[in-house]
Amino acid sequence: MLGLGRKRRKKTRSKRVEPRLTVRRDAGRVPSARKPGKRRRRSLVMRLLGWSMALAMTGVLMAVAATAYTYVNLESQGLFQIPKREPGIMILAADGQIVAERGSFFGDAVRIDELPSYVPEAIIAIEDRRFYSHFGIDPIGLMRAVIANIKAGHTVQGGSTLTQQLAKNLFLKPERTLKRKFQEAVLALWLEHKFTKDEILQLYVNRVYFGGHGDGIDKAAQAFFGKSARDVTLHEAAILAAVLKAPTTYNPVHHPDRANARAKDVLNAMVDVGFITQKQAMQAENSPTGVRAADHRPANQYIVDWVSEQLPDLIGKFGTSIVVETTIDRSLQTVAEKTVERVLDEEGQKRRVGQGAAVVLDVNGAVKAMVGGRSYLKSQYNRAVRSKRQPGSAFKPFVYVTAIEQGMTPETMMVDEPVTFGGWSPDNYAGKYMGPVTLRTALAHSLNSVAAKLAVKVGPANVIATAHRMGITSQLQDNASIALGTSEVSLLELTAAYAPFANDGHTVIPYVITRVSTRDGRILYERHGDGFGVTLTDYDVGAMNDMLRTVVEKGTGRHARLPPQDVAGKTGTSQDYRDAWFVGYSSYYVAGVWVGNDDNSPTNRVTGGSLPAEIWHDIMAAAHQNLPPKPLPGNWQQTPYASYQQDGGNGIFGMLQNMFGTGQQASVEPPSVTQPPANDNVTEAERRRRLKARQKELYQDR
Repeated sequence: MLGLGRKRRKKTRSKRVEPRLTVRRDAGRVPSARKPGKRRRRSLVMRLLGWSMALAMTGVLMAVAATAYTYVNLESQGLFQIPKREPGIMILAADGQIVAERGSFFGDAVRIDELPSYVPEAIIAIEDRRFYSHFGIDPIGLMRAVIANIKAGHTVQGGSTLTQQLAKNLFLKPERTLKRKFQEAVLALWLEHKFTKDEILQLYVNRVYFGGHGDGIDKAAQAFFGKSARDVTLHEAAILAAVLKAPTTYNPVHHPDRANARAKDVLNAMVDVGFITQKQAMQAENSPTGVRAADHRPANQYIVDWVSEQLPDLIGKFGTSIVVETTIDRSLQTVAEKTVERVLDEEGQKRRVGQGAAVVLDVNGAVKAMVGGRSYLKSQYNRAVRSKRQPGSAFKPFVYVTAIEQGMTPETMMVDEPVTFGGWSPDNYAGKYMGPVTLRTALAHSLNSVAAKLAVKVGPANVIATAHRMGITSQLQDNASIALGTSEVSLLELTAAYAPFANDGHTVIPYVITRVSTRDGRILYERHGDGFGVTLTDYDVGAMNDMLRTVVEKGTGRHARLPPQDVAGKTGTSQDYRDAWFVGYSSYYVAGVWVGNDDNSPTNRVTGGSLPAEIWHDIMAAAHQNLPPKPLPGNWQQTPYASYQQDGGNGIFGMLQNMFGTGQQASVEPPSVTQPPANDNVTEAERRRRLKARQKELYQDR
């Protein structure tokens, strides 16, 4: 029993082992009880990964969709084509050499292969080092810029590539919006697909903005250094590249220190990239640059503006590049500019003169040189063409030639004395009077009382008619004071109106354009004719040249003497010394000079015989270099009568009055002209009839 009982117990134990074994097996599986947590973690990672992939795919799809939308939108606006540049204008001097170019005559101003290698390399080094390796957008450069800006705490680098900058310059407005940046990126991709890297770079250097001097590296080089971008030095190339970041801030003309500091950064960047060595950078940094002065006046710009203003009237609108041939003498133009600038620099502050202008014509009216002001950069207003000022005594020749046409001669006697006309009493310079004088002497010394008397005698309306007939186009006031140049005129019209004295009596129309043609040679305009024909007789011209020659030889215009050339002219000074003029001529050229102030303030007693005559002399000396002396036209002494007209009465009493004066103020009534001497068989009435008949013949010839 016991044995059986033990056996049973053993069996029982053996039977009980199973549950324990099961428990132990379960206990042994305790670690596997944590597997559901792992599964949860793994499933979370997978979910996050899936979400990320889904978001990425969504982002890619959205980017593709946005790109496609932007592309279609840009295409609908016609932006996927390089904008055409405005038609170019090439202006040629009389010798066929280029005076100036505007717009783009031959397309891009410079080609990449025409530039020194360091010019594009300077731009690449400072603006886009990875230009030749990216596809229009540079993710690496963008990330580098972001990191640099975060470290600095402000924007120190930009992430835009040259291609993106070009896209912005060519197609987009300067807006700081996300939409504009996205459009810029799409357009950059299109540019990279459409053009080679060198073509993109060429477009960039010719279209990028360099500040107030316009688009393009060649224009900038001309403005900053007076040379083509093809000829700049390494340091000058660095300055050009430096300007791109902020054209106003780094303008080398106005801010040379900033420009040089930025140029040093450009040179260092070129060293880092491997374009140049450290030695070359140091040599470039220490080399001088020919940066122009801030007040430099670009050569010919006043006349270039004047030429451009005339084109619409001559040829209308033009959609192709054109060649404009002009009458300009380049060397004389340069002399005129430098002379005006030099005299005003030397005397302007002391004499309180801020501006000047000059015009030179040949005797047929062709403009050979024009200076519209002291500095084109400071003021683009052309004072030679647009400004109208009182010419003062420079207007007197029109009074005198009217008197000559009515029968007087250079030897006609008048009395220089105080006079009053309707409450107006013209005074002479310094308040002195010379008594009886010839017209020659009166004009040589610019006697105001005699000029006023003559104007009243011949009639202000007749003086106006003469002035208009000879080339004055401005409206003139019909009163006695016209004799002293109180009506305003421009320098150009006054100078042109003196031309009949130099060309034997022919009125001219001042002109500068002779022909306009397209680039392929098709003529759009060609000038024909010289003016309105004969206006003055040979006698009139000779008499006026006799008197105006005396102005230069013995009168107020002595500073304009130009031996051995035969020259004549007239000074002019307006009231309170506000304007000073000298207009003179030879048988080759007619030139006029004005000095004064834009605000019409008085100068420091500057007269026409001082600064204007000096400027005129220096310009005309250059114009007549190597030209043989040539007498002025006309001969007044070959008339069939000798004129001894007198002012103040008849016979011996009148002669004594002319010799010694009356001692009293002259009458308001204009003095009468006496008959010729008794031994002259031609009566006064007959002489006037012949003169009128001759004038009628001249008008019919016209």
